[in-house]
Amino acid sequence: MKLGLQIPDFTWPNGPAALGGELAAIARTADGAGFEYLAVMDHFFQIRGVGPSENDMLEAYTTLGFLAAHTERATLLTLITGIQYREPGLLAKAVTTLDVLSGGRAMLGIGAGWNEEESRGLGFPFPPTAERFERLEEALHYVMQMWSDDDGPFDGRFTKAERLLNSPQALSRPHPPIMVGGGGEKKTLRLVAQYAQACNLFDTPELPHKLDVLRRHCEDVGRDYDDITKTVYHSMGVGTNGDGTQRLIDELGRLADLGADVVIGSLRRCRVSTTSSASAPTSSPSPRSSDPRSLDHQ
Repeated sequence: MKLGLQIPDFTWPNGPAALGGELAAIARTADGAGFEYLAVMDHFFQIRGVGPSENDMLEAYTTLGFLAAHTERATLLTLITGIQYREPGLLAKAVTTLDVLSGGRAMLGIGAGWNEEESRGLGFPFPPTAERFERLEEALHYVMQMWSDDDGPFDGRFTKAERLLNSPQALSRPHPPIMVGGGGEKKTLRLVAQYAQACNLFDTPELPHKLDVLRRHCEDVGRDYDDITKTVYHSMGVGTNGDGTQRLIDELGRLADLGADVVIGSLRRCRVSTTSSASAPTSSPSPRSSDPRSLDHQ
């Protein structure tokens, strides 16, 4: 079982001026402690269940570049980039740049997107659900071509490009691993089976069923189910004084028995010593009605 740390909130007691030092300290500590993945949400407004929209939120790929400079081993990714936020060429270039500057530690986390309030607020397009899934599949074709030796044109329904030049290429071979996030049984898990190296699911009572659905999709497309890294989101909370540590260990064991390879989660409170003895709390999200699970039927 491998572990990943997600940092979902940046509203910390010492304010934005202290964020850089505190975030660097958290990254170094997590990297040194053996976390295999370090993730941030790709949102521009804070999401419901974590905090009010007005809470501090950093742009994801700029933040991951900062984290790359303060870590040596952890894989860096978003949980999860909504397809509506960036054109696929910009997204592929951002992940390529992260991969090069981190020494081959980038992963593309991508999904159909769900936060309509945020998209409307900033003027991002927010097409209907069916179109977002069509755009997602087309973007997967686009980024895989951009990460290949084929720098020719791309003629998609939503994106038409004359030359998918990508220089320098990513260091990861054959390309940075792709995680398709979400548990939708008809579309999302099919896309995982067809294109992704990893999935990301919630720890819900439906988890065993979701994994069975993924296995069937793999059989349908001729994919080895075991080639896909199964990641699960679960809180890493251990209690104020560590009194919940054994409970967390038991939960991780349960998830491993179900077939999870990686558990990624946030800490309800993380205290890291820095030169200013700063305290940087993060909260574990509790998604509600307007959240990525709204796509779980797709």
